[in-house]
Amino acid sequence: MPAYDPNNIFAKILRGEIPSIKVYEDSDTLVIMDIMPQADGHVLVLPRAPSRSLLDADPAIFKPLFETVQVIARAVQQAFGAEGVLVKQFNEEAAGQTVFHLHVHVVPRKAGEALRPHSGKMADMTLLARHAEMIKQALNSPQT
Repeated sequence: MPAYDPNNIFAKILRGEIPSIKVYEDSDTLVIMDIMPQADGHVLVLPRAPSRSLLDADPAIFKPLFETVQVIARAVQQAFGAEGVLVKQFNEEAAGQTVFHLHVHVVPRKAGEALRPHSGKMADMTLLARHAEMIKQALNSPQT
């Protein structure tokens, strides 16, 4: 397996070198809006600890990572009136990974609604910021 590249885009976002639309952060994780969302409310949960994928990660990061995934999944489901939540994670290029820093996709889902393609075309940043605010409101509500 290739070595972790500390100059990947998520590492740069974590260091504050590249802007992102932040939804949530704590000492172990950062949650940002996916800039090419497959559905409204699509977010990425990043562990702060560097690892290329699930395959080379320190297992100690999984507990805080997936605790955040669960909290965020509940919030996106509530914020977008979703019937379910898709949680997906890719490991290495052959599996579809395109940014080589461990991350988890959390996508609110409604029955019969197709996922948009991950086309390489960025979404409107104003809309993504509005979606981030909806998720933040859900995080602060008693139902989450």
